[in-house]
Amino acid sequence: MATASICVFCGSRAGVDPAYEQAATALGQAIADENWRLVYGAGDVGLMGAVARATQAAHGDTFGVIPQHLVDWEVGKTDLTRYIVTENMHERKKVMFMNCDAVVVLPGGAGSLDEFFEVLTWRQIGLHDKPIVLLNVNGYWDPLIGLIDHVVDQGFADASIKDFMFVTSTVEEAVETFKARL
Repeated sequence: MATASICVFCGSRAGVDPAYEQAATALGQAIADENWRLVYGAGDVGLMGAVARATQAAHGDTFGVIPQHLVDWEVGKTDLTRYIVTENMHERKKVMFMNCDAVVVLPGGAGSLDEFFEVLTWRQIGLHDKPIVLLNVNGYWDPLIGLIDHVVDQGFADASIKDFMFVTSTVEEAVETFKARL
C-alpha cells in the first residue's frame, strides 16, 4: 500500500525539449521508489504516458482519472492499478485532487495551467494545505513564475501566494520537498 499519493499535472504532449520527458520518466520512477501512488490524468500519451509507464515499470501504484470525452484523444491507459472515467474535466480535477496528498506540475499546456491555478487558488483561500511543486525543467515555468511576481507587484495578490508553491528544477529536489512535507 502506498504511503502517500502524488498528483502529477502535465502535458498530453512530450514538448520540444527531451528533458521534459526525461523528467516525467524520472518522476514516475521516483514515485514508485518512494512507495507513493501516482495520481494523474490517465492518458497514455505525452508526459502523462511517460510518468505512468515509468511508475508501472518500477512496480508503483497508479491511479488514473480521465473524462469520457478524452478517452480516445488522450488514449486512456486502462492497465493502471485504478482507472476511473468521469463525466467531465471538472469532475476529473476534483477526483484527482481529492485522492492526493501533494501536487507536482511538470511542463504542460493550457490544461496543466488550469490545474495549477485551481489548486493554487484553493490553497490561497484556505481549502487545503497540500504542497504544490512546480517542476521547472530547464526553466520551462520561468515565464509563469514571472507572471505570478507581476500579479503580486501589481497588487492583485499578496506575496504570500508564492509561499503556497515550491519551485524545483530537478526531480530529486521535488522528492525532497515532498519528503519534508508529507
